[in-house]
Amino acid sequence: MPAVGAGAGGEEFRAGACARDAERRLPRAELDRLSASGLLAVTVPAEHGGADVSAETLAEVFRLLAAADASLAQIPQSHFAYVNVIRRQGTGEQQKFFFAELLSGARLGNAQSEAGTKHVQDIRTRLERRPDGAYDLTGVKHYSTGALFAHWIPVLARTADETLHVAYVPRDAPGLAVVDDWDGLGQRTTASGTVRLEGVRVPADRVLPHHLTFEGPQLHGAVAQLLHAAIDAGIAGAALTEAARFVRTESRPWFESGVDSAAEDPLLIQRFGELSLQVRAAKALLGDAARAVDTARADLSDDTAAEASVAVAAAKVLAAQAAVEVSAALFEVAGTRSAADSLNLHRFWRDARTHTLHDPVRWKIQHIGRYVLNRTRPPRHGLL
Repeated sequence: MPAVGAGAGGEEFRAGACARDAERRLPRAELDRLSASGLLAVTVPAEHGGADVSAETLAEVFRLLAAADASLAQIPQSHFAYVNVIRRQGTGEQQKFFFAELLSGARLGNAQSEAGTKHVQDIRTRLERRPDGAYDLTGVKHYSTGALFAHWIPVLARTADETLHVAYVPRDAPGLAVVDDWDGLGQRTTASGTVRLEGVRVPADRVLPHHLTFEGPQLHGAVAQLLHAAIDAGIAGAALTEAARFVRTESRPWFESGVDSAAEDPLLIQRFGELSLQVRAAKALLGDAARAVDTARADLSDDTAAEASVAVAAAKVLAAQAAVEVSAALFEVAGTRSAADSLNLHRFWRDARTHTLHDPVRWKIQHIGRYVLNRTRPPRHGLL
């Protein structure tokens, strides 16, 4: 498989990440390189010509990519979630069509979240059946990461019977508009703006019954959350690496330390040891969770799915905590000069703080506790 996120590719993405963030320069060329590398097709099943990589491999690719550029890593997260919907709910013909698209470099976007509703699962976008058997799709979506750069935009919507479906819509479909109005303090180059859909015609064979995903044991939520955890772990590791570099090359020792360089300060050494433990623990739990997903995938049942979801929840909690704390501690250890806006070292914290708001880890801790104490399996939904 392609070594995207590591080696020369990762260094190339890392080299431009700071400037892209500072100037809010969207990574179109970088995404084209990801498509050309074959990365976006690595979960296509082997029988359709794909690499069908393990969850462990995919999580590590995302961790490395996020360490290079957290915004760039976030853009294809939904892509892989909606590839899984095709794997799980697509007919043979739908799989044949979409997997061929992916192998040709096509990108899937995301149009799922809505603003002003009761909660995140209160989806009001509608799919209305037309006399010719196709559908009309109408609604407004927010936080649509990847939509601006996509070839296909998966849209979460409800049909007349209120069941949840995914409509796969071409990016250039009449009646569809993608608005680049994302103004988050972090992940500035994800272009996670608004998608507007006004009577978009969708053929019936481009609509998949997503509600069926959650009627039995499933890994949809676990895989999606695993990739979020990988992004957080990547941010934490990148922040620690940059903090160490800055202290070694830019920081002055505190006058009371009695040492000639900041890197020899015993109090800083202690703090770096503590931060390193968090980064290592986040990486270890990420690997443990990915292996649990792979185990469940090989023998899917209520029990294996529950184990995978709990393992991923644990990884996500720790990775989120590590990303926020380590990226904030960068300034603590690096000193006054590190706060200069021109250095843009705050991008790590801004990315961590923004990304970890995706879904509350406090609820993940609840599900972990219920499972450990009472063997209560976590609920089936796409955020766990």
